[in-house]
Amino acid sequence: MAGGRTYRERALVLDKTKLRETDLIYTLLAENGRQIRAVGKGARKPGSRLAARCEVGCTVDVLLARGRSLDVIAEATLDTAPLGASPDLELLSAAAAVADIARACSFEDAEDPFVFPITERALAVLGGAAGALDGAHLDLVVAAYAFKLLAHLGYRPDFSACVLCGDEEVSYFSAQAGGLICASCAASVPGAEAVDAALVGWFRALMALRFDELAAAAVDAPTAALLLAFAHGWAATHLDARLRGLEFLLGV
Repeated sequence: MAGGRTYRERALVLDKTKLRETDLIYTLLAENGRQIRAVGKGARKPGSRLAARCEVGCTVDVLLARGRSLDVIAEATLDTAPLGASPDLELLSAAAAVADIARACSFEDAEDPFVFPITERALAVLGGAAGALDGAHLDLVVAAYAFKLLAHLGYRPDFSACVLCGDEEVSYFSAQAGGLICASCAASVPGAEAVDAALVGWFRALMALRFDELAAAAVDAPTAALLLAFAHGWAATHLDARLRGLEFLLGV
């Protein structure tokens, strides 16, 4: 009932942090795009059902009780677990990076119905068929997710031509400048990084292709890692936030 003390949500689990000896604070992304922070009482106790159902990356149906500062999870039912029962470190790291970006791009007092479905889809593709994606494709999907979600928020990179002069011959990238730039303009942009024609093509593919298509594309590990690094630079610059999940994935 609207205005009641309890309410139900279908939500993605983005994060969990320790609270006291046996509790956890969960950061959830509701279907309407609103971020919810709620306490899971007893979630750290051995054999807790709540902990088993509310792992990062899972979609859950939760019954929440409104609190003064934090809501409380009264019950939770697992909906989907895209990472499977025993994901490896690479898959866990990729999912954590997606969750970290989603957490930075969602807010407790604002709804945005685009954020939930793109995040849920990215996690589903990362999980694939029992974690079938290799490290290069995990990096590629996470990079695409970062660029796509930030583009929706208003930080859309220009990969069509030089963002400063419009020259179609681009050979540098700059997060501060807003995307790709030509060699002439790059001379006046501190920190501009040289990119070859293949990378330019990949930048455009990250924005144009669906996650499923990127997961099936032929890409080598060094190229995917480089694209992920550029995506991290883009997100960190425009969100003005430290994204530890992305940082960790870059080091895996």
